[in-house]
Amino acid sequence: MHDLVDVAVVGAGPAGTAAALRVLQLQPDAEVLLLDAAGFPRDKTCGDGIAAHVLDVLAALGVPDLDTLGPPVPRLRLRSPGGRVVDRDCARPNRVVPREVFDAHLVRAAVARGARLLRHRVRRLDVRPDRVVLDGEIAARVVVGADGANSTVRRLLGAPRGPESATAVAIRGYAPTVLDPDALLIEFARGRYPAYAWSFPTPGGGANVGYGVFDRRGGGSRHELLDALRALLPGHEPEPSTVRGHHLPLSIGPRHHPDGRVLLAGDAAAMVNPLTGEGIFDAVASGVLAGRAALLGAGAGAAHRAAMTRSFAHHQRHTGLLARLTAHPPFLDAAVTAAARHQPVFDAAIDLGLGRGTAPASALARVGVHYLALLSRRALGR
Repeated sequence: MHDLVDVAVVGAGPAGTAAALRVLQLQPDAEVLLLDAAGFPRDKTCGDGIAAHVLDVLAALGVPDLDTLGPPVPRLRLRSPGGRVVDRDCARPNRVVPREVFDAHLVRAAVARGARLLRHRVRRLDVRPDRVVLDGEIAARVVVGADGANSTVRRLLGAPRGPESATAVAIRGYAPTVLDPDALLIEFARGRYPAYAWSFPTPGGGANVGYGVFDRRGGGSRHELLDALRALLPGHEPEPSTVRGHHLPLSIGPRHHPDGRVLLAGDAAAMVNPLTGEGIFDAVASGVLAGRAALLGAGAGAAHRAAMTRSFAHHQRHTGLLARLTAHPPFLDAAVTAAARHQPVFDAAIDLGLGRGTAPASALARVGVHYLALLSRRALGR
């Protein structure tokens, strides 16, 4: 068996590297082992959008050269199922950075800070009173499971599977064309389940394009998802060799944060925004919380659960409620209309969808006014 390390982080994506960086920020002499089944750089199925909120957290962790990862994308353009459009500059520009580039940059930052990177696929987990042993050979005082939507650590802890209604499915690929180099484009679909297509301009030309459904029951086959993408973004298809599918555990599903020496962060903790499918902010933010708690030994689990509740519960109540409301197309039409006409509504929507924001009463009131007006016009046949 290897020597006992302070923290072993399973998964070297944004959640895992954020956890490692936070541990080493708080305790620079800590022994941190970063484990991943893949070598870096490696691709990851994702929309590649990096919100300004994410960059704030990474800057606070001391990650260098963030502004070199990709050019700023100032605007968001969104079309609702009923054809309402909002097209505005965000308060701060977001970026589009392929995960092959983004994740490798974070890994380098963690290794430069002192983490040891080991290519290893975890298969067994043995929790003992004073340590956690992985695969009979790696021992750590605390383990952080940040190994994604199909988390082995989560499964080995006996966590319940999320319901299909709390699991999104999506396909993603890269198109050689770009529709708008200065905007993140989102086109919502009509249908039984909330769904949208996206096109995000990538550095150097082209775009990350995809289609996601916010309920696995409406996902269909890869062929059906591609057909839905073509319907919303005609003539803007991804190269077939780049198309990948994945699923996303939404934060409206069951959350599992047990006591003890094993913590979960990111997708492994079902930390995906149910309004947008965005998971990178929640990954890095929950990774930071896991890194802080990981220094507490046997008390790590209870501390992490309390920190996650303090940091995310209010936000998740708002996103959970609004996810149910926006599944009703007229409400989404009204929300987009309000965001197009009122800058504070747009700003609140960005913070809700890409960060840890909540919905101010004033913004909800404006959406409500447009919703009632829309229902009235429909009742009158206009």
